[in-house]
Order: sequence, then structure tokens, then C-alpha cells
Amino acid sequence: MSENLIDLNDISKTYYGAGEPVYALRSISLSVGSGEMLAIMGPSGSGKSTLMNLLGCLDKPDTGSYIFAGQDVMTLDKDQLAYFRNVLIGFVFQNFNLLGRASALENVCLPLIYAGVNSKEREKRGRQMLSLVGLEGREHHLPRQLSGGQQQRVAIARSLVNRPGLLLADEPTGALDTKTSEEIMSLLQRLHREQGLSVAIVTHEPEIALYCQKIIRLSDGQIISREKVANPIQTQVKAG
Repeated sequence: MSENLIDLNDISKTYYGAGEPVYALRSISLSVGSGEMLAIMGPSGSGKSTLMNLLGCLDKPDTGSYIFAGQDVMTLDKDQLAYFRNVLIGFVFQNFNLLGRASALENVCLPLIYAGVNSKEREKRGRQMLSLVGLEGREHHLPRQLSGGQQQRVAIARSLVNRPGLLLADEPTGALDTKTSEEIMSLLQRLHREQGLSVAIVTHEPEIALYCQKIIRLSDGQIISREKVANPIQTQVKAG
């Protein structure tokens, strides 16, 4: 039995448009250990977004195999993939993707509605998640009443409310200033450590990647380097 949460083996993905085919990923092999924190870096067009989409079961590769928690993702049907995305994987995006007219608590609880969780349990778990990310007392604030960092905390709480094993964060600090970015990365580190969460972060910022344990660099759809971070940045920033 593999100790890895994820094993990608010889994955390729090609997109066909009006012009020449785009070879987004070329024979990628990658493992993510259970409880590992990984950064994915590379220039625009290197394949980062395609890799993130495949990891998140938003798309399937053309060739190769993807094993997630012992399950061959390539054999899953549409409904099974939807279950993986909603329950086993959490997503965090650069622009937060919160519902503007919904409170922080309502935003966090949204995945639980899709999962068929009853309203009492939804509220209990939603409040627990907001407390976990340092937003206790702001349950009924709308996104416009929260700072950018607080909105990203709501998004992180939402991504964790179904207790996934994997958190995928696509440029999670891209819309934030330096201090707030440090707060968010400190939070992700703490969640990774305390919850045993596997975290994969796409970032173009070298200093953000140094919060992780491993850095994967892509170019032209291929992994060009893999490096372990000897001493990941450790910050203890008060939640705000």
C-alpha cells in the first residue's frame, strides 16, 4: 500500500483547438505524500493550471494513471468524480470565489448542502471551520464587510468543511499584500500540520513556495526540477 495520497504516472494532456495541438503536460510523474505540503511553480503556459485541474479531478489526462487514496481516478464516472471534488478535495482560488450576498457562514456551508448534510450539522461544522481559521464572531459578515485576508480565510474554511484529504490552492496569495500573504501561508502551514492535510499550492512567488516542504518546477509541460526545502519558512502570525 502506497504511503502517498497521490501517484501520477506518465500523465499527458493535449488540447486541440483551431491551430496546432497544445501539449499541456508531457509524461508527468509525480507523487504527493500524505500530509505533504507542495509548491508547483513555472512560467505562464508551463502546465501548472492543467496539472492543478487534473489533481482536482476537474479534468482527466489523455494517457497515464492517477491514483488518489488508492483509487484509480481514470475509472471514475461523472458522479464519482463530482463526489471526489466536493468531499475529498478542497479548492482555494486567488479571487476567493465567495457569494457576495451570502454571509461568511453561508459561504462556508455551501459544500455541505451539496453533500446532503442537514442544516443543524451544517451550521455546527461551518462555525467550527470559521473558528479554526480565526474568524469566530464574523459568521454573519458579508464578503464586502471583510478584508481580503479575511475573505481568503472564509474560502479556506469553505474548502475544509467537508474534511478533505487534499487542499489545492491556486495562487492563494495573489490578490493579497505581503503581510496578509504571510498570515494566509502561516494558516495553511498550521492546517497542514494540525489536520494532517496534504496541500498543493500553485504560485509564481518564490517566497511563497518556501513555506512548502517540496517545490516542483514545470516548463513546457514537463517537470524540470524537484527540490526539497531544507528549512521551510515558519511564521506565527496572529489571525486577523
